[in-house]
Amino acid sequence: MALLERVGTLLRANINDLIEKAEDPEKLAKQLVLDMENQLLQVKTQVAIAIADQHLLQKKLKEHEDAMNQWNRKAELAVQKQQDDLARAALERSLSNQQMTANFGQQLEDQKAETETLRNAFNRLQQKLSETRSACELLIAQQRRARTVGKANAARTIAASHQRSTAMNRLRSSIQRDEADNFASHMVLESQSLEDRLNTLEREDQIERLLEDLKSRQPRLS
Repeated sequence: MALLERVGTLLRANINDLIEKAEDPEKLAKQLVLDMENQLLQVKTQVAIAIADQHLLQKKLKEHEDAMNQWNRKAELAVQKQQDDLARAALERSLSNQQMTANFGQQLEDQKAETETLRNAFNRLQQKLSETRSACELLIAQQRRARTVGKANAARTIAASHQRSTAMNRLRSSIQRDEADNFASHMVLESQSLEDRLNTLEREDQIERLLEDLKSRQPRLS
């Protein structure tokens, strides 16, 4: 039966392995659950049909058993009445129903076996479906958590990068201010040094002029 072959394929499948190797595990897990639900519904329908067929065979079997017993009683009655021709006809009917009883009996045994096989397949597939649903729910939860953690890590990375960038900017600004202050101080000192030197030159020049003036006012020696 093609249905049982498909069910067998699903039952033999390593669900976790299939999910882990899939390009989109969550999508595959959901598809597997959907496939199993569809197969389970088909198996359930086949189980119901098999049980109905089994009941029908049981009914037919009982009908032929009853008919066989009835024709046997009629054959006995014909013998008692010394009606051999009627007895032979009754026995013919009895044998025919006996054969039908044997046929229906074999069909009933085969049908019972098929019904049991379908029931077992249904139970196993139902259990597999439950396991697959659990695996799917776990996988989805893990993926969602991984995405959440990934987003949180990315946010922390961005924040840390921003903090580092801000700190570097503050440090750079501080260095630039210090450099500017140092340059300004240097320029002030350099300016003061130049002014002092010029003042010194002016003072020395003034002293020289005063000295010359004094010399010029002194009487010359003869």
